[in-house]
Amino acid sequence: MIIKKYICIEKQIDKEMIHTKHCIRVRYGETDPMKYVYYGNYAEYFEVARVELFRSIGMAYSDIEHRGIWLPVSEYKIKYLKPALYDEILEIHTYIKKIPSVRIEFEYEIFNSKGEKITQAQTTLFFMDAEKQKICRCPDFLTELMLPYFKS
Repeated sequence: MIIKKYICIEKQIDKEMIHTKHCIRVRYGETDPMKYVYYGNYAEYFEVARVELFRSIGMAYSDIEHRGIWLPVSEYKIKYLKPALYDEILEIHTYIKKIPSVRIEFEYEIFNSKGEKITQAQTTLFFMDAEKQKICRCPDFLTELMLPYFKS
């Protein structure tokens, strides 16, 4: 894939999962004195990738919230393979590999500008009815957007 500037968003439909790619450039303020991305910033990268995944299937994250659904993170697991460096373009692959129920699981891989996988991670979020402050199942409007991506 040729990256024009540093913005790339790609959606893949393969009837087994939802898969998107999103590119970002590492900013100076995201790095430590060694010019490595500070470990705490990866959570924000993954949040951006999740938001873009939802947008790519037809729903902005803000629309989900306006419909009364919140998605708090309940688990976060990450493995750092190599450092991400200042001014580097990172390509974040985001996956949903199964249809959600009360939880939705995301997997991520980050590749550097050389195409090397430098990070892998997973997050689990749960669906919450914002008004009742109670866990709920994935709402039908989201399930309907996701179903075409999975084998029947």
